[in-house]
Amino acid sequence: MTTATPTRHASWIVLDAAAVLAFAAIGRASHTEDLAGTLLTAAPFVVGAAVGTLAARTWRDPLAWRAGLAVWAGAVVVGLPVRAAITGRLPLSFAIVATVALGALVLGWRGVVRLLRRSATHRHR
Repeated sequence: MTTATPTRHASWIVLDAAAVLAFAAIGRASHTEDLAGTLLTAAPFVVGAAVGTLAARTWRDPLAWRAGLAVWAGAVVVGLPVRAAITGRLPLSFAIVATVALGALVLGWRGVVRLLRRSATHRHR
């Protein structure tokens, strides 16, 4: 378990939302969409990530891989069907790209933070 305070735990959770927003922004930029399109794309996945966060209580140990997996699963399992309901379609290519990109972003920031912390710990020994 991490030694962060509850406020710092919340800041880690915000990184999950930022990762989902980054996914939407990158995808929408390739289609030259505006901010509203980006937010509309992100919304179902942010909701899904929140479901994963609540279900797994990731705030208890936000840097744990299991926390990232729960957020990722929530974003995909909830986000894709909600997105399909909103748009009336779900292209397989979008589902694959969304699944891979969300996993890379949600797990990726945890990997970077863990690596930086490990590096800092070794330098102080």
